[in-house]
Amino acid sequence: MLSQFPINLEKVRKEDINKEILRLGMIAELDAVSLYEQLASYTDNQTLKKVLLDIAKEEKTHIGEFQALLLMLDEEQVQELKKGKKEIEEML
Repeated sequence: MLSQFPINLEKVRKEDINKEILRLGMIAELDAVSLYEQLASYTDNQTLKKVLLDIAKEEKTHIGEFQALLLMLDEEQVQELKKGKKEIEEML
């Protein structure tokens, strides 16, 4: 689990700081999704399972929010996502 930043934000160029903050937010949300889904798989309590999976779903929404903002700030990221999608479509 993410307990500290995987990068030193003090070393990030000022013009890149907001993009890196958004990426860190996405990492934290992905960690949360993974945690909640794993915990849900261990419990036989259906109420707890339902709540954990609902929370995981909300974290996925947060990932989308961070990604939407990142795509507004990083044109290179937009282009690389398009290239990745195209590569998958060609493989399939």
